[in-house]
Amino acid sequence: MRIGCGFDVHRLVPDRPLILGGVQIPYELGLAGHSDADVLLHAICDALLGALALGDIGQHFPDDDPRYSGCDSRELLKQVFQLIQERGYRLGNLDATLVLQQPRVAPFLPAMREQIAPLLDTPLENVSLKATTSEQLGFTGRGEGIAAQAVVLLLAQT
Repeated sequence: MRIGCGFDVHRLVPDRPLILGGVQIPYELGLAGHSDADVLLHAICDALLGALALGDIGQHFPDDDPRYSGCDSRELLKQVFQLIQERGYRLGNLDATLVLQQPRVAPFLPAMREQIAPLLDTPLENVSLKATTSEQLGFTGRGEGIAAQAVVLLLAQT
């Protein structure tokens, strides 16, 4: 068994869609980034990669590589999970938290889980997602950005 943790942050900016966990959230701001800037999926990618000491998302999908400009982070997660499976592991479970003041994303968490579970070839009950505020403290509390953290348990395939 292997455990990995991931963390990611993206700045909120105008004129970008807000995509979290593969779901577009109605909001006047979106996340800045080279890809679609899905901070939640990026944190999950880093947790998976970290569990097997495979580096981080930036090493696998550099932000100066035009192939990843505007790409759907679900595709990045698929590629990362393929690396995990090729090394003989499967997901035991995922626990992830979004940290943001606005918008309220709790109503979208079930849809995010439904997007993520098949990408990780796992039942829905193995994917836990939560959202919290930072009580108006720091960059997330001021509405400047969104952070995400993820922890994964990988199990050797039998």
